[in-house]
Amino acid sequence: MLDIPLSALEVAMVQTGTRAVDTLRDTAAFAQGVERLGYHRIWYAEHHHSPAIGAFPPVVLTAHAAASTSAIRLGSGGVLAPNHAPITLAEQFGTLAALHPDRIDLGIGRGPGTFDETIARALRRGAGPTTDAEYEGDVAAILSFLVDEVALGPLPEPWLLASSTAGAALAAGLGLPIAVAHHIRPDNTQAVLERYRAAFAPSRWCERPRVLVCVETVCAETEEEAAWRIGPMDVIKAGLLKGLSEIPFPTPADAAAHHFTAQERKALAGFRAQQAVGTPETVMHRLTQLAGETGADELMLTTPVYDLGDRIRSYELIKKHSEAMAAP
Repeated sequence: MLDIPLSALEVAMVQTGTRAVDTLRDTAAFAQGVERLGYHRIWYAEHHHSPAIGAFPPVVLTAHAAASTSAIRLGSGGVLAPNHAPITLAEQFGTLAALHPDRIDLGIGRGPGTFDETIARALRRGAGPTTDAEYEGDVAAILSFLVDEVALGPLPEPWLLASSTAGAALAAGLGLPIAVAHHIRPDNTQAVLERYRAAFAPSRWCERPRVLVCVETVCAETEEEAAWRIGPMDVIKAGLLKGLSEIPFPTPADAAAHHFTAQERKALAGFRAQQAVGTPETVMHRLTQLAGETGADELMLTTPVYDLGDRIRSYELIKKHSEAMAAP
């Protein structure tokens, strides 16, 4: 039985045939739907210059969703520290936490949020990639500004996003809860968690190691329907395997007609086996298995499917099956 909180990561995919503004309008409906279903929190990811993902700042989406809901926790998963001045992030999320007490999270990550080097440099005012020391300094500064400069009252809950042992070591050293990007680099998950737990030092933010694992999750009434819905993301992943980053998010029908090479099919099958895709029974078995393997305190589900209704339906099926499993 899965007896830990379940949450949602919203990546804000922009579907072929729609506009980014349509995706933006869906965010409030998604937040309200997930809150109604009883999920613990929703996080928003930072992306830039992608035809498949909206360039919507997590702080703006968090504010919009907070105004559209009443209880669910909300925040960034993550906001990318190298793209922002530390005091700015502290002020933004500190203000949100003051406006919506005990509901705001500040998930911090490192990546540029884009595959385009020109855009990455523009975000950083011409600076190149951040060094380990610079990133560590930025994260420490954000935490310091939250406490010493903003001081608006209730603080946002800080998390560090990680998919490498270096990120795990930083989270452990600062005594932060960790969000592990299993949905991006599943082969690193166990090494990240081992490093984090071994090196963890208690802090004002967290007394013991605290782990959230993010997993790609698509649930439908049948295995065939789940495979249909994950098809567009398979096309995106196959493009990344070829070094193609600027791929629009296709319709399920276009994805079904896409030709995958044998090598791509093998890679996609290997990745999917480490995620949770299928019927409610299949998905809950895999989520329960992953929770056991990782000792996660919470699972965050990211569901990159084409239709808003299908996305919410996936979360609904999982929640209903989870509750049914827990019933006496």
